[in-house]
Amino acid sequence: MAEIKKFLRKHKICPVCTVKKLAAATQIHIDGADRFYNGTALTPPMGWASWNLFRNHINENLIEDIAAAMQKSGLADCGYQYVNIDDCWMSSTRDADGRLQGDLGTFPHGIKALAEKVNALGLKLGIYTSNGTLTCEDLPSSLYHERTDAETFAEWGIEYFKYDFCHNIPIPTNAPEISTVTITKQGCHEGITLHAEEAELRGDAILLTDEKMAGTGRYVSGLEAGRGSMYFNNVDIDEDGTYALTLCLHKTGLKDKYLEIEINDTDVYTLTEPGTKGFTPDGRNQITVKLKAGKNSFKFHNPVASKMDSAAKQYRKMGKELQRATKLVAEREGREEKPICFSICEWGWNKPWIWGHTAGNLWRTTPDIKPIWLSIIGIYERTVLLYKHAGVGNWNDPDMLEVGNGNLTDDENRAHFSLWCMLAAPLILGNDLRKFIRADGSVDTDNKVLKIISNKAAIAVNQDPRGIQCRRVKTNAVTDVLVKPLENKEIAVCLLNKGPVEAEVSFNISDIIKEAFVDLPKAGEYEAFDIWEEKEFRIRNSYKTKLRPHSVGLYRIKAI
Repeated sequence: MAEIKKFLRKHKICPVCTVKKLAAATQIHIDGADRFYNGTALTPPMGWASWNLFRNHINENLIEDIAAAMQKSGLADCGYQYVNIDDCWMSSTRDADGRLQGDLGTFPHGIKALAEKVNALGLKLGIYTSNGTLTCEDLPSSLYHERTDAETFAEWGIEYFKYDFCHNIPIPTNAPEISTVTITKQGCHEGITLHAEEAELRGDAILLTDEKMAGTGRYVSGLEAGRGSMYFNNVDIDEDGTYALTLCLHKTGLKDKYLEIEINDTDVYTLTEPGTKGFTPDGRNQITVKLKAGKNSFKFHNPVASKMDSAAKQYRKMGKELQRATKLVAEREGREEKPICFSICEWGWNKPWIWGHTAGNLWRTTPDIKPIWLSIIGIYERTVLLYKHAGVGNWNDPDMLEVGNGNLTDDENRAHFSLWCMLAAPLILGNDLRKFIRADGSVDTDNKVLKIISNKAAIAVNQDPRGIQCRRVKTNAVTDVLVKPLENKEIAVCLLNKGPVEAEVSFNISDIIKEAFVDLPKAGEYEAFDIWEEKEFRIRNSYKTKLRPHSVGLYRIKAI
């Protein structure tokens, strides 16, 4: 035991700190941010996206044809407005100014020209990149290019942005160890030097000594993983301006490190320190900051303790850049601001339903959907539990619709669409809309898929202005009963048969109105509208029906 203690002291290893860090890696710590609001997606966004069916085989002509079909088929009149280009729209190289550009062969006229054509049809263009060094198809992406790309999208007139998670590099949980901080006005040689031993330390931050370092050899450790922080308060600055902060650091190995510098509790600057194995024990890193004349305060720490924290920070950063860019471009061009609906697509790995409302308009709850019943039901099972996190302007996203794709039956297509409507999920189509237009240019109004996705009564359930996601009030291994409160104190009820054989499903309104989230008035009789059968009927209290395999009953109910 004595040898172990000696080893730990020699290598400056804190067992308690290590345990704390490991525990923190499983939790989310980033909070306190305001709800993301940009004036769009006040109901779940509706549109179409290229990935589910076309994958990497896309071009500008296809997108134009899809937009034309959306408009001509009547889907635009039903509320579908976004035409979203997924992965593979971009060239493999950025332009001379470091900006993304459309593939020179498949999008030769550029994305801005395409946006203008889509807008001319009364629709909006959406686009895609990834929160990583490359997209999922290994093309240029937006990590470390957030400001440039956000401004590019805003200048092109983009109004929907899907931000994927491939090739992501998490923010390090480690932090640099700080010896001194020197503040110099740009153009000056001399400045103010703040020493580690003068700092106020909080949490697990600790003052240590390395005699091999220059000066006093004192430095602050323990600023990593949200566990400790270092403060310098009441630092006198002569005048407003831009200053250089030079941090003298104690080198601590090959792991990358991250630091946030909060100045006057308002401005936050970030600094990344690469892992190093230098020949000297001390190094330095510099950053420029804005300071005010008079007293200034500085806080140094790394609040990132987990990959969940990292994802939240990275997506928040892009969300802020999109909001900044839309305002900037509107002011520059003297036009009305076009907000960009921000779709977070990190597959539910980092619990985005907890922090997504502070970063964007919608967040994926699961990995990618597939046009098979098990995939649809598996995604539903996860998302139906997340009802408390969705609301006006910020939505759980169980991924794009597969209605009309694969070998889904009519019942499965109808059930899939119904569930997404009940979940207050984005209705982003993924099928070939051109099939709705006959060779003579007329609309195929008998098309079964078109009838499903254009059912205005079902869409009204999804687009209800209250923005409440359904809750499951009754379930067994095969059947579910879902309830979604609607405006005017009405409710939508969805009966679901998940199984491979016919099943009986029932509900009692008296049980439903006992649920705290339901405000349907108590009455002697209720008027119900069967959304798929398009017929009205009356219910006194209970209702029972038999459902075919993989099918639903969807009803809108109000008191009489």
